[in-house]
Amino acid sequence: MEGKPLFTDGPGTGVFVCPELEAWRKVLEAKGVVGRPGDYRPLILDDRSRLYLYRYWEYEKRLADDIRGRVAREIDEIDVPLLKDGLSRLFAKTQEAETDWQKVAAYVSVTKRFCVISGGPGTGKSTVIAKVLGLILEQAGDREIRIALAAPTGKAAARLQEAIQKGKKMLPAEDDFKEAIITEASTIHRLLGTVAGSPYFRHNAENPLPVEVVVIDEASMVDLALLSKLVQAIPADARLILLGDRDQLASVEAGAVLGDICNTGHMQGFSQEFRKTYSKVTGDRIDTMPKGSSEPKIQDCVVQLEKSYRFGKDSGIHALCRAVNEGDTDSTTGILKNGEYNDIKWKVLPPPDVLERALRETVIEWHKPYLKAEDPLKIFHLFERFRILCALRKGSFGVSALNSLVERVLKMEKLINPDRPWYRGRPLLITRNDYNLELFNGDIGIILPDPASGHDLRAFFMSANGLLRKFLPARLPEHETTYAMTVHKSQGSEFDSVLLILPDRHSPVLTRELIYTGITRARQNVEIWGAEDVFVKGIGRRTLRASGLRDALWEG
Repeated sequence: MEGKPLFTDGPGTGVFVCPELEAWRKVLEAKGVVGRPGDYRPLILDDRSRLYLYRYWEYEKRLADDIRGRVAREIDEIDVPLLKDGLSRLFAKTQEAETDWQKVAAYVSVTKRFCVISGGPGTGKSTVIAKVLGLILEQAGDREIRIALAAPTGKAAARLQEAIQKGKKMLPAEDDFKEAIITEASTIHRLLGTVAGSPYFRHNAENPLPVEVVVIDEASMVDLALLSKLVQAIPADARLILLGDRDQLASVEAGAVLGDICNTGHMQGFSQEFRKTYSKVTGDRIDTMPKGSSEPKIQDCVVQLEKSYRFGKDSGIHALCRAVNEGDTDSTTGILKNGEYNDIKWKVLPPPDVLERALRETVIEWHKPYLKAEDPLKIFHLFERFRILCALRKGSFGVSALNSLVERVLKMEKLINPDRPWYRGRPLLITRNDYNLELFNGDIGIILPDPASGHDLRAFFMSANGLLRKFLPARLPEHETTYAMTVHKSQGSEFDSVLLILPDRHSPVLTRELIYTGITRARQNVEIWGAEDVFVKGIGRRTLRASGLRDALWEG
C-alpha cells in the first residue's frame, strides 16, 4: 500500500491520504493500530481516507472545535451607537460603489469572537489593528481590558509592534485614547510560556491566558500544532483575531492552517443577515454576492482586504503579484519582460560558473554600507534593506552555495574575514528553538564587537521592543550564515529590495505560493533571476495540503 503524502515540504506532517487503507480498515482496527475519529489509537483513519497520527488528528479537532465555538457565540454587550460613531470617525467615507474592507474588518473584529483579516502586501492588515483595538477599548469604557499581541517570530512581532505604533499616531482621536492602545508584542512561544526541554507550554486549557483579546500577526506561518495549543490557552469568551496573507506559503511544519480557515481557492461572501446588520450600523453596503443562511457561520468572520496602500496602479510588484496569484503565466511573463515597470526586473539565470561574476556588483553595493557602519542599530537597519532569496537550500542556486559565494566576494573586497567561524558582520539565522535563551527558529542576528566587553565579538539580535540582545556566540543554538535565505525562512520579513534566484531546473518545491511569497517580501524593488520554462511551470503548480480542518469549518 502506498499513501500519497499531503505535506511534501516539511517533517512531522502526521497525515496521509491513503484510499487503499479502507480495504484494510477492519483488519487494522481489530489489531488496535487504526481507529476512527474519536478513538484513542496510534493512527486515525477518517471517512475521507485521511490517515493521521493521533496527535495531529487531535490538534486538528481541537482547533476546529474551538473556532466553531467562537464563531457560534455572539457578543451581546455591543454598544451599537458607540460602535457606529467610532467606525464613522476612524474610517473616512469612500465612494458609494466601493466597499471599505478595512472598515468591514474592524466591524467583524469588534462584533465577533473570531475574525480573520487576510490581505496581500500593503493592504493595511497590521495598521488597521490600531483602529480595531481603539474600538474595542471604547466598548470597554472605564473597564480595563487585557489584550495580547503576538506573532510566530521575534521579527514579525517587532513589525506588528511598529505598525501599531505608527497606526495609532495617525488616528483621528485624542491623545489619551491613543495612549490606551497597547503596542507591546511578543512571540507566540513567549506569550504561552515555554517549558524548557518540552513541547508543552505553561498556559494551556487548564491554565488559560489572562486575556480578553488576542491578535496574531503572520498567521500563515503558524503550524497546526502551535495554533491548536494557542487556542486551547485562550479563554472561550475572548476575541481571537488572526492577521495574514492566505496566498502566502503555508508553515514549514504540518498544515496550511490560515488557508484552510479562509477556504482559499473558493469564492467568499457574507450572509444576507450580516450584510443587512452591517448596513444598518454603518450606512454602508458590502459589495459582494450574498451567501445564503445555510452557509457556515465562519463566512461572516473572514475578511479579505483588497486595496493596496503601498503599491499604486503603476506598481509592477502589485501587478505581478496579482498575475502570479491568478496563475496567469502569459500576463506574468509579459509584466516581467515588457519593461513597463521600474520596480521589477527579470534576468535570465546565468550558468553556475559565471554566477559569482554576475552577482559581484550587487553583493558589494548592498553589503558594504552595513559592514562599514559602527552603530549596531544602524547596522541592523542597513542589513535589512536587501536580501537574496532562494527556492532551494542545495544546488548551485541554493542557499548554501549563495552564502559561500557572497562570503568569497566580500572577502575579496576585504570587507569580512570569514577564515574564522565568528567574524565581524556575519549574519546568522537561528534554525532551532532555544527556549532558555528565547531564541527561535527564524530569528536573525549579526556578529559584532561589543564595547561593553572590551570589543569581544557577540551575537546581537533585535527584540520585539526594538532593543538589542547579545549572546556569546558559543551559546547560540543551531544556526547558519544568512546573506541568502530560503523564501520559506523569509516569511514575516520585508526588505526594500529582493533578489529572487530560482533553480535552473524544475522542482516540486517551486510553486505559485513560493514565487508569490518571494515577490511580496519586497517593499520597493524585486529582481528575479530564472529560466523562463522553470518559472512558468512553477506558477502553474499550486501547493495542495488537503486536510480535515477546511471540511470541519466550511462543510461540517
